[in-house]
Amino acid sequence: MRTFKLTLMCLFVSVITFADVSTNEKEALIALYNSTQGENWNHTWDINTPVDTWYGVTVKNNHVVALRLEFNNLQGNLPQELGSLVYLKSINLGFNKLTGELPTSIGNLKELVSVELFMNSLEGEIPKEIGQLSKLELLRLYSNQLSGEIPSTIGNLVNLKELLLGSNNLSGTIPTEIASLINLQKLSLIDNEISGEVPVEVAQLTELQELILASNELTGDLPFEISHFPKLETFMVSDNKLNQDYISMINGNNPNFLDFNNNTNATITDND
Repeated sequence: MRTFKLTLMCLFVSVITFADVSTNEKEALIALYNSTQGENWNHTWDINTPVDTWYGVTVKNNHVVALRLEFNNLQGNLPQELGSLVYLKSINLGFNKLTGELPTSIGNLKELVSVELFMNSLEGEIPKEIGQLSKLELLRLYSNQLSGEIPSTIGNLVNLKELLLGSNNLSGTIPTEIASLINLQKLSLIDNEISGEVPVEVAQLTELQELILASNELTGDLPFEISHFPKLETFMVSDNKLNQDYISMINGNNPNFLDFNNNTNATITDND
């Protein structure tokens, strides 16, 4: 009897030790492997081994919670199957050769806190489903070939701290829904084709440390409230079609002295 109990205990321990992620999650990772030429990655996977041994994959409580494959020579499209990684909290596929559109299934990943897909060749529009990621704090999609308008659903990301969409082909206006992003610290839309006026709703973003809107088609005047942002250190709006010139500030002093309502060229400098 003791031997039988010991055998059962060993079997139980073995099951715990070698427990793997769900079939859906594993298949999602294999779909990513196949669609991005996994056999040519710098650090490839042996898909016959447990998932928690795969490079860049973090497994916790038998679920995939992080995926870090930056600088890994991924080439190809992101598959819709990624939407099955419902426990994923962070994904970093930066500095690769990804093409195609962002899958709409990204909206399923409601545990995501960080999305980093910068320095690729992703195309198409930012899917409106991105607004379903209510826990998201970092969204870094800069240096791709994304086009279309910034979706209004971006306003649902009330926990967002960084919105970095620079160096794409985005057009349209800055959505007024941005006013909801009251925790935002960094906003960069540099080097796009965004037009219209900077919405007065930007005045709600008093936590901003970086506001980078340079090299677009923006017109009109900036909301004067920006001059009183207590934490603003980096400010760039040059190379637009604004009514007046604003001198950039990079890691400068608090620009509380700035008067956006005067008739002379407005200045933000790193000197008092």
